[in-house]
Amino acid sequence: MYSNIIERALRTAVVAHDGQVRKEDGRCAYVTHPMHVALMLARFGLDEDVIAAGLLHDVVEDCVGWSIDRVQSEFGAHVAGIVAQLSEDKSRSWTERKRAGIEKVPHMSPEAASVKACDKLHNLHGLVQQLRTSTDPELVWAKFNGGRDATLQMSHELVEALALRVDPKIAKALRSALKSLFEIAEERLPRTSPQPST
Repeated sequence: MYSNIIERALRTAVVAHDGQVRKEDGRCAYVTHPMHVALMLARFGLDEDVIAAGLLHDVVEDCVGWSIDRVQSEFGAHVAGIVAQLSEDKSRSWTERKRAGIEKVPHMSPEAASVKACDKLHNLHGLVQQLRTSTDPELVWAKFNGGRDATLQMSHELVEALALRVDPKIAKALRSALKSLFEIAEERLPRTSPQPST
C-alpha cells in the first residue's frame, strides 16, 4: 500500500545520506541501512510514522542541514519525537554515547524502542556477516571504536534493555542475532567475553 509519508521519508534519506557509505567495506551506500530498518519495521507491523522515523533515524546526527526542528516541520511532531529519542550526541566519546543510549532505553516510547531495536538488529546481522566472510576478523573489529570486547558487551546490554521494551517477536529476533554474533566472535577469534542472556 502506498504511503505519502514513507515515500517522502525514503526520498529524504536517499538525498540526505548521499555520498555516505557503510563501515563494512567502504563501498555500500549508507542509505541501505535506514532502508533495511524501515523494511524490518514494516515486517514487524509498525505503522507508517514509525517506518518513516526508521528511514530518518540517522539524518539529524549524520547529515548536514538536518535538525529535529526540520524533521518536525517536514514530517510532523510524532515522527520528529521518535527521531529525537534516537539521535546521539556525536561530540561525546564512543563509550559515553553507547552508555547513554543504553540508559535511555527504559524511558523511550515503544515506537522509538522499536526503531532502535531494528537499527540494532540490522547492525548485528551485518557484523555477523562480516565476521563470517572476513579473512582477518581483527580487521573487522578494528573498524569499531570500542574494539571487540567493548562492542560485544555494549551490544549485550543494549539488546537486553531493548528486549524489555519491544514486541516479543522483535525481542526474540534481537536475542537470536546477538547469540549468533557471540558464537561467530568466539569461533573466529577465541577470547574470554561476556555471554548473552537467553
